[in-house]
Amino acid sequence: MPSVDTDDLAVVPAGAHDIAGVIDLIGRVFAEYRFVWDPRVEVPDLLAFDRHYVAPQGAFFVVRRNGRVVGSVGVERAHEGVAELHRLYLDTDLRGRGRGRALVLAILDWCKGAGVGHLFLWSDTRFDRAHALYERMGFRQTGERELPGDVNNTREFRYDRSL
Repeated sequence: MPSVDTDDLAVVPAGAHDIAGVIDLIGRVFAEYRFVWDPRVEVPDLLAFDRHYVAPQGAFFVVRRNGRVVGSVGVERAHEGVAELHRLYLDTDLRGRGRGRALVLAILDWCKGAGVGHLFLWSDTRFDRAHALYERMGFRQTGERELPGDVNNTREFRYDRSL
């Protein structure tokens, strides 16, 4: 396996200035899966970044390569002691190389520091590699839902993990 240049591919805190780069990243992943991509419908939380991802409500992290966002993940408090992981995306060439794990570890660290004892997420059933990562990191699949009226015919698995 090729080595990863950790200096250039470090997980770093993101801010509102990263929104366009994150939206571009997610658009690339949606194109890969041939999903219809409309950021206003698919990622309204990113368009209200400060309300969802600024402490103490949440946090957001990115991975950059040559200044371009190539990985992302966010976390948002759902209610007391519980948070939801959002927007774990990586460019294709970074999958399976440790960056997804590093992004999830950043979220786990944030949760522990923020007093969050339980983390959950929803993930499209077609994201098999992400599901394998979640399971390796101690998440359990606990549910499934269909998003009625969704143009991408989305079904999602729920994963949960106590911290």
